[in-house]
Amino acid sequence: MLKALIFDVDETLVYYENYDGKEWFEKWGKKEIEKLNVSVDFETYKKMVKGELPRSWVETLGVNHVEFWKAIDKANLEYRKWAAKHGLIKAFPDVDVLKDLKRMGLKMAAVSNASQDCTEFVLELFDLKKYFDVIFGKDYSYLDGAKPSPYLINKVLNALRVSPKEALVVGDSLSDIIAAHRAEVKVVQVMRFGKVEGADYYVKDLRELLYLVRSLMDKDL
Repeated sequence: MLKALIFDVDETLVYYENYDGKEWFEKWGKKEIEKLNVSVDFETYKKMVKGELPRSWVETLGVNHVEFWKAIDKANLEYRKWAAKHGLIKAFPDVDVLKDLKRMGLKMAAVSNASQDCTEFVLELFDLKKYFDVIFGKDYSYLDGAKPSPYLINKVLNALRVSPKEALVVGDSLSDIIAAHRAEVKVVQVMRFGKVEGADYYVKDLRELLYLVRSLMDKDL
């Protein structure tokens, strides 16, 4: 029986208008990295973000990897505050469905590879934080636990005291799908930007998710 929903945040609940990863890195990320007296190019940074290289890889450059990612997250929070001020962060128009899902008695969680501060910032920006029982961003005690690792999903399951068979992950990306399946949780992909193979269910938006959840409430997942 479905008891809990675990939501990705960026590109699932909110999005960033005109955002370009490389542009962000060059304009915002690089200056914070350089304060640590190290140099990392965008392609290497991207490999660490995707999990193709461990986040601790930067230790080979002589910098503490926790300090490195805190610098990245500082730049990310500064960017988000700037983007919010300029109206560039948007909530998808269907996020009001969270209220309906909450009324159904489901436990709700939000997980993100962004920092806790960055994650809570965008949720508070659109008054969405109130819908979630737990919110987990990047964990500095285990940085390689970012999705596609199952670490954050398992952290939610433990916090909400539900089994993998009682939860459903809702996300937009391949890393969401992989993380969910590694935690033995089924996943629904919200196809805002196209279909990603491997999900258990597909919906075009959160309104369609509401119908799916209603159909799953009394069934074994």
